[in-house]
Amino acid sequence: MKGTHRIVVQNKRIRYDFEVRRNLTILRGESATGKTTLIDMIRDYYENGESSGVKLQADKECMVLSGRNWKSDIALMQDSIIFIDEGNEFVFTDEFSVYIQQTDHYFVIVTREGIPSLPYSVEEIYGIRNSGKYGTLKQTYNEWYHIYHKGTYQPCIRPNRVIVEDSNSGYQFFCGVVDNKETICVSAGGKSGIFAKTAKMLKENFDSTILVIADGAAFGSEMEKMSRLMNQNRELYLYLPESFEWIILKSGVVNGKGIQEILDTPGEWIESKKYFSWERFFTALLTDKTADTYLKYSKHALNPSYFNDKIREKILETMKNIQL
Repeated sequence: MKGTHRIVVQNKRIRYDFEVRRNLTILRGESATGKTTLIDMIRDYYENGESSGVKLQADKECMVLSGRNWKSDIALMQDSIIFIDEGNEFVFTDEFSVYIQQTDHYFVIVTREGIPSLPYSVEEIYGIRNSGKYGTLKQTYNEWYHIYHKGTYQPCIRPNRVIVEDSNSGYQFFCGVVDNKETICVSAGGKSGIFAKTAKMLKENFDSTILVIADGAAFGSEMEKMSRLMNQNRELYLYLPESFEWIILKSGVVNGKGIQEILDTPGEWIESKKYFSWERFFTALLTDKTADTYLKYSKHALNPSYFNDKIREKILETMKNIQL
């Protein structure tokens, strides 16, 4: 499945109207905000149709998944949008994560906790906004130019400490950029290491401006913890583009037919069964578009051509409001 799908669910008391844009959508929020009501209405419609008093409009079949038979139930579904209410502990297992990667479904999961085993986007975490009889989804984390921050808007961020999620090409690029400057660049060794690395750096460098760079396409599970750190330190910034490969593609340094069209509407191109996260898609796209060129891309070892002055500057210009 790919693309954006609008879902309208309503009965005599309330109407929900929202869109799902990726294969993984997370619904957060406290009790009595309407999450379970939404799930119950979808379940009622699936089991009883319009005789349930519920009307549902969507271009894909919508259903609710629960209980110990989740795997066999998914196997019976095809090209569906699957809703999972909180309390279903199987969503936290590696078995669930591995299994759904082989399916062509979209999943909407209600949870109050992060799910580290699932690579969901920071942009696809929502709460339910109710206004009288109407309900829709609102993004939990707001950003400007992919930058997340709890303080006053800053026209230009000049960090003196940079933490990069991985230890591969992205880390190699940013370390090369800040080399011989006062800025220090370190690797977190992966998504799961970012919180501990950031907390330690904040403790040891309380007066520093710290920038964390990570793949927003899969960083959703870490946002609650990182948000708490941002509440405690106004000089902590998160820069969460889709991925490092997305930055390169966005910069325009790579010539290739159709790249801009894909970047404008990525959801229309990314088949969820083939690419479980958008980060994987952008890596494959960049690798393909640079094959047999001087900018040939490898995720594990950065091609020195990316440190060419003009190439480097164009990539950095894509990171609006950040000066390295």
